[in-house]
Amino acid sequence: MNLVWHVSILVLYIGIFSEGASRPDAVKVGAIFTFSTINGKVSQIAIKAAEDDINSDPSILGGTKLSILMHDSNFSGFLGIIGALKFMETDTVAIIGPQHSVMAHVLSHLANELHVPLLSFTALDPTLSRLQYPYFIQTAPNDEFQMTAIADMISYFRWGEIVAVYSDDDQSRNGITALGDKLAERRCKITYKAALPPDPKATQSDIRDQLVKVQMMEARVIVLHTYSKTGLLVFKEAQNLGMMDHGYVWIASSWLSTVLDSVSPLPSKTAHSIQGVLTLRPHTPNSTRKSAFMSRWQKLSNNSIGFNPYGLYAYDTVWMIARAVDLLLDQQGTISFSNGSYLNHMGKGSLNLSALSIFDGGKQLLDNILRTNMTGLTGPIQFSPDRSPFHPSFDILNVIETGHRQIGYWSNYSGLSVVTPETLYTRPPNRSSSSQQLDSVVWPGGTTEKPRGWVFANNGRPLRIGVPNRVSYQDFVSRSRVNGTDTVQGYCIDVFLAAIKLLPYAVPYRFILFGDGHKNPSYSELVNMITTNVFDAVVGDIAIVPNRTKIVDFTQPYIESGLVVVAPVKKSNSSAWTFLRPFTPSMWAVTAAFFLIIGTVVWILEHRINDEFRGPPRKQIATILWFSFSTMFFAHRENTVSTLGRVVIIIWLFVVLIINSSYTASLTSILTVQQLSSPITGIDSLLTSTERIGFQVGSFAENYLMEELNIPKSRLVALGSPEEYAVALENRTVAAVVDEEPYIELFLSDHCKFKIRGQEFTKSGWGFAFPRDSPLALDLSTAVLTLSENGELQRIHDKWLSRKSCGSQANESDELQLESFLGLFLICGAACILALLIYFCLILCQYSRHGIPEESDPSRGAGLHSARVRTFLSFADEKEDVYKSKSKRKREEMLSSSRVKEDESKRTQMDSSRQRHDCEISVH
Repeated sequence: MNLVWHVSILVLYIGIFSEGASRPDAVKVGAIFTFSTINGKVSQIAIKAAEDDINSDPSILGGTKLSILMHDSNFSGFLGIIGALKFMETDTVAIIGPQHSVMAHVLSHLANELHVPLLSFTALDPTLSRLQYPYFIQTAPNDEFQMTAIADMISYFRWGEIVAVYSDDDQSRNGITALGDKLAERRCKITYKAALPPDPKATQSDIRDQLVKVQMMEARVIVLHTYSKTGLLVFKEAQNLGMMDHGYVWIASSWLSTVLDSVSPLPSKTAHSIQGVLTLRPHTPNSTRKSAFMSRWQKLSNNSIGFNPYGLYAYDTVWMIARAVDLLLDQQGTISFSNGSYLNHMGKGSLNLSALSIFDGGKQLLDNILRTNMTGLTGPIQFSPDRSPFHPSFDILNVIETGHRQIGYWSNYSGLSVVTPETLYTRPPNRSSSSQQLDSVVWPGGTTEKPRGWVFANNGRPLRIGVPNRVSYQDFVSRSRVNGTDTVQGYCIDVFLAAIKLLPYAVPYRFILFGDGHKNPSYSELVNMITTNVFDAVVGDIAIVPNRTKIVDFTQPYIESGLVVVAPVKKSNSSAWTFLRPFTPSMWAVTAAFFLIIGTVVWILEHRINDEFRGPPRKQIATILWFSFSTMFFAHRENTVSTLGRVVIIIWLFVVLIINSSYTASLTSILTVQQLSSPITGIDSLLTSTERIGFQVGSFAENYLMEELNIPKSRLVALGSPEEYAVALENRTVAAVVDEEPYIELFLSDHCKFKIRGQEFTKSGWGFAFPRDSPLALDLSTAVLTLSENGELQRIHDKWLSRKSCGSQANESDELQLESFLGLFLICGAACILALLIYFCLILCQYSRHGIPEESDPSRGAGLHSARVRTFLSFADEKEDVYKSKSKRKREEMLSSSRVKEDESKRTQMDSSRQRHDCEISVH
């Protein structure tokens, strides 16, 4: 029992001793910087402060001392490599640095082999891939984010072309490459790259030579991506060359913000040379810890240098390493290094590579660093899967006379804004153009007006503008001679001159005619001459078509255009039966049948319960016919009593309403719109036929018909003028002509026998052509839109293209002719005559039966005839009820008279028979 107890105590002591012995007394971390640079000085101070704070904090590293060893690379890649090798010989667990990406590319290979993490906040080359260099970590946003911010600024100010000036080393060169990619995504581009010798080797002569070349470029937006020493020299020489004056735009990467923050005050000449420049500064949110550290800075630096954000990144980088090492000691309990046998074989004994040790816990330390989740002086610190910091952001600064002012922020979350990124993180991300905002800027030269961003190349040559030397349709472009000098005029030329006047800058130019003057030139050849540098622009009736937009840029269209078909037409004359044309015979038959069906159905539904639908058969048939057809005019008098009848009537009245409306609309169109007939109804009928088609010489219509519509060339006939159009169409040389609508409108104004058939089968317009990405094309597009809005474009159109010779004929088609309604009048007249004939026949029959007076004395002659006429007219005017009552009385009088006469006759006969009887008696 005692033995067991002693063994247990011994094991416990051994465990405690082992735990205490596993943590080393000190952990070595290396730091490689160029101490004479601004960032080198700031980083040295911040790293030392972090080291002291960690070593004085018992909660971190558990009593193990953090020892940071500094090495000055002094702008030398070789010295940087030597320093790294020394660190790796002395069991260093991590290295802060190097300061420049050139050394980072080399040292990362050592780190990969020896498993020593490299952490840098200034070597921000975006090509330092985590796949190629797994042990290299960038603890500040790399240059890809900075270049994205610059690209967003250029897009925000609507500049299309820039010049890049940079130091010709890995970091600056690759940063400019990233900028070019980001600009391309925004349809902008770098037109010229001026490479300077690597910092600090660039001389004033080197810089001047490059800036003179830049000065000859059209672009006036210059992005300067270099380091502080070279950058300040560039601005000094730019000021001497007049490149810091009005019209220029300078955007400097974050190197300038470090100068503004750390060098105070700036020398007056330096401050004056950077007036109006925009620059970026890594954004770090305000916090209590940040404010406390900044208040300590003056004491830490002994007023030797001002504070800048890279000092915060240096401080946080040391803390990241300390926390990761602390976690590593908790996980493994010790820090160990081993000698790799393959290193001896690689050096073959001559390089003494055996002195280098492989850090056994390097992989675990790397993972601990990448899993960092803490809040530092720079704000929340975490790494995304691609090892970039979460929510990278920048302050945007504008250098002014009194120093610099902040005009906004850029964040990878929501782009440009005047609101802090921390505020935007609480909202949904919004990268729409309307949400991008910056405050006003004071540009070089002291102006607040946004520079145009480009000028004409400084070679003393005006723009060479090609103009088609047209033979036909010279209302658009024509050659004229004024005071012995050839010039051009026309609709297209006036539009161009009006647009040029709206530009806020002068444009030197001269027109150059293209073509032999005998036939219209090829417009495709004319446009191609921009790409061969024969012309700087082309002005005229240039159609914007796909194959041309692939090689040049066009302005906004100043007139709509498209291919149309024009063919001979015959006017359809109106006939007496025009009113029947809105409906087909089958439609008329079905409509009439449904009137009868509806009348019959309603009669069936109402017959038993509605007195208005009862009576003799003849009356009921008349009621059905009257009711059904009166619904056409909603004039039926009979009331419907049954629910079913009302439902049927409501539905039928709705149908009648639609039929009436459709009939009215169709008849109106037939009577008021000119009705034309032609076998050609549009491009589809031409495609299905084999007839020949005319086109204008030089037009893109020929290629379109052959390449897009597959019409054989043998069917196409080239025509050079409107007169040739008319002759070819009249002689049936061609069945139709295909040309652009503006030409056809002018043609039809003088040739009324022809009309456009069908709709436009292409949609395009005319514009002015410029080289690809020409900023003048964009400015002229804005000017064309202004001309359209203020009505000037329409006035120019009316000046040149408002001929309407066929207008009177067009107006005649709007007048309704008697022939269009003759059939209706005939039907109505015939119905009236027939009704009157029947009526008079009935009246005469009635008069002959009841109204003719007994004949008087024949000797009265004409008096008797006139009396009969008056009697007839009086009879016809007499109300039928009165006539019927008179006829009834007359019949009654005639009946009583006949009865009296019959009684008298009977009495006479009786008296006669009595007398005969008496005579017989007397005889006897």
